[in-house]
Amino acid sequence: MIEAAMIGGQLPVLVSLGRHDLDLAKAAVDAGVFGLKFHLNAYHRASGSTFGTFAEERPFIEALAKLGKPMLVMSGQETQPSLDELEALADYGVEGWNIYLKHVQPHMLQSRLKPILALDSESGQSDIDAIRAIPGAMVEASIGRFAEYGQPLNDADLARFAEIVRMSGRPVIAPSQKKFTPADVPGLRQAGIGAILLGAVVTGLDAASLSRAVAPIVEATTR
Repeated sequence: MIEAAMIGGQLPVLVSLGRHDLDLAKAAVDAGVFGLKFHLNAYHRASGSTFGTFAEERPFIEALAKLGKPMLVMSGQETQPSLDELEALADYGVEGWNIYLKHVQPHMLQSRLKPILALDSESGQSDIDAIRAIPGAMVEASIGRFAEYGQPLNDADLARFAEIVRMSGRPVIAPSQKKFTPADVPGLRQAGIGAILLGAVVTGLDAASLSRAVAPIVEATTR
């Protein structure tokens, strides 16, 4: 559903949950998001949260699935779910796994989940070529430097997004390492971005701040 919405030009808004908190997820749903992303096997710098294994996070995943929204998983760093765990995630309705290219393990490409590979601030043509070599893979343009997190999106960022769209020829997700606002939506659309992924830099870590930030961005994508 997420990929189809991207290809169809809907510019779906997704929220990356900075904490595994069902109230946070419900606030995102109430704000009108298209889908939700959760995390496994990782420390998340932007939120300061640590996320456990599939077994440890399974109760939350089960609760999240009941909200009925398309889901993605940031599946880990050095540690990744087993093939059986990835298949279990697919059974819960998770559509894709989303990690940096350097963390891909061969068994992951055997699962039903869609690969969504993240570029970083140092990525160049070789990384894009590596993603293009994976059938059906999509791109997350995580190109921001950590020192610049939370700064306003600028023309150079949009130009880089457009370059990645052009070079990759794949659907591209733009994560909010910069502090996206409703005013940024036309520029993201013009750059060819397929989906907007709002994380802790924009949403904060509580339901009220998430609602205030996310609903206007969702509304801007419908204009």
